[in-house]
Amino acid sequence: MDKEQYLEVYRHSLSHILAKAVIEIYGKDVQYAIGPQIDDGAYYDFVLPEGKSIGEGDFTAIENKMHEILKRKEDWTRKEVTRAEALEIFKDQKFKTELILDLPEDEKITVYYTGDDYVDLCRGPHVENSQELLGAAFKIHASSMAYWRGDEKRDRMQRVYFYAYPNKADLKAHIKMIEEAKERDHRKIGAQMELFMFHETAPGMPYWLPRGQKMYQALMKYSREIQRRHNYHEIAAPLINNKRLWLISGHWAHYLNNMFIVPGVDGYTKADVNIDQLVDSMEDTDVKNSKIEAGSLIYNRENLDTMAAKPMNCPNAMMVFKRKTRSYKELPIRYSEYDVLHRKEKSGQLNGLLRVQEFRQDDDHTFVMESQIKDEIADIISIADEIYNTFGVSYRAEFSTRPDDFMGDIEVWDRAEAALKEILDEKYGPDGYEVNEGDGAFYGPKIDLQIKDAIGREWQCGTIQLDFQLPHNFGLTYTAEDGSKQMPVVIHRAIYGSLERFIGIIIENFKGSFPFWLSPMQVGIVPIRPEHNEYAKKIEDLLIDNGIRVEADYNDTNMKSKIKTFHNYRDPYILVLGDREAAENTVSINIRGNKKLNNVPVDKFLEICQKMNKTRCLDLIDSLD
Repeated sequence: MDKEQYLEVYRHSLSHILAKAVIEIYGKDVQYAIGPQIDDGAYYDFVLPEGKSIGEGDFTAIENKMHEILKRKEDWTRKEVTRAEALEIFKDQKFKTELILDLPEDEKITVYYTGDDYVDLCRGPHVENSQELLGAAFKIHASSMAYWRGDEKRDRMQRVYFYAYPNKADLKAHIKMIEEAKERDHRKIGAQMELFMFHETAPGMPYWLPRGQKMYQALMKYSREIQRRHNYHEIAAPLINNKRLWLISGHWAHYLNNMFIVPGVDGYTKADVNIDQLVDSMEDTDVKNSKIEAGSLIYNRENLDTMAAKPMNCPNAMMVFKRKTRSYKELPIRYSEYDVLHRKEKSGQLNGLLRVQEFRQDDDHTFVMESQIKDEIADIISIADEIYNTFGVSYRAEFSTRPDDFMGDIEVWDRAEAALKEILDEKYGPDGYEVNEGDGAFYGPKIDLQIKDAIGREWQCGTIQLDFQLPHNFGLTYTAEDGSKQMPVVIHRAIYGSLERFIGIIIENFKGSFPFWLSPMQVGIVPIRPEHNEYAKKIEDLLIDNGIRVEADYNDTNMKSKIKTFHNYRDPYILVLGDREAAENTVSINIRGNKKLNNVPVDKFLEICQKMNKTRCLDLIDSLD
């Protein structure tokens, strides 16, 4: 087995040991469900006897019981059983019984015995004897509530998580990384720096506070500058569209559950109108029969004016392209968009800025001839290289192929996948990217770009998707060189991806200490005493006039208190201005990271700031060399 396969067997086997330990501690009335391995360990779901629960104070006892079980050096026995035999084995286990009944009648069912007193329904593989796990380094780190099969209408369960690594050194390193990740939590830092907030009246929809909005706009400005250099043209489109648009695009069939629906019937809901009388009054009986209900909002599929907030920009870009006759001479046509998008998520899936319901993307839809695909995607990857280098992060590519619910012809999909594979092979080499079979979008294959942050975590941000389907659905054409009508290919592209998510990632990557060009406020000004306010205002106005984001504290308070405030906001430079600075037209600088520069000429400091904004360098300039 390779390392990944070994870890999967190792962690999954330990999940059985966890389940056995919980049963031995809490009794045979424990209902145990599933225990899959995950990236850094495994978890198991239980329903405990009434009145019992597992909290942090119970973790050590469970860990000790797991070690005790391992020391018994029990054999693991795999056994194939019939469906009837499996149902008899698990007759007192409701979740195992449900899983068995969901299997085809002729399915080969396997169970694993650990010793003589614990059996689990499992495909395996597992270790042959518990002694193979004696060197296991594991730690229970969390317990939480979960729903059976993720359905909030089903049983509430207790989920117990543990980390598991082959040795103590690896476990210790992982725990250290997790602790560092907690210190970098963007929700914690965002609150400290007053970047954003959430409110229960708009779940998953961030409020951008003044400081956060400045950073948001800096990201947008950078994206727009790059896109102008690559001949992109920005458009804006309606945020709410009639469902007819989503029927054409295919999103109504493939994405409806994630869309925010605006009801028809002039906004009436079930409480306001007798929908049966309304439909009965319609002449078309087919229309009557197509009445459907979505939650408490009642609408008719054909006649009532149902609208939806857009979850993506694609259909609007198709409409912009279609508005007039196109020639091959115009292609490629690149339409970038930063419109607000809304995607409905379950409340338990929301996670700060990393999983939201309202966001913007650095979106683009490029219309090309098939002969232009290779060059265009190469140019997109060059943009990704430039942007990710600016943030000091590396990335790797993943190639996702045709899913089960794909739209269109397989031959078209095969052409699209072959084109992307050729590009990836040339850019990264045949073994330089990962292939995810069946994970493409429903309209085309895609390349996802996974960036790696300062502590080694990976995040999916950029995406490049090749689409032969939407141009067909919308009837898009261009006039070819020979005068014939041809269908363009669409390339969907984002580099940041969701700006909200990207900001969450870079907050954690930089731990709130952003490069100068990206910092919400770049310079803090501290006049030492009130008589220095006039000189401080002069410096503030000069910096503002030159595009530097600056804040000054003119309150008659302690100088150290003012410095501390700007330090907590992680301002890159804090200027301390007193008699000498005013007399000599200089500034003394506290540089983030505790270095200082004294009596720097104002014009030299301005030059430093302008240089960092222009070059978007990662590091602060901390000397006059």
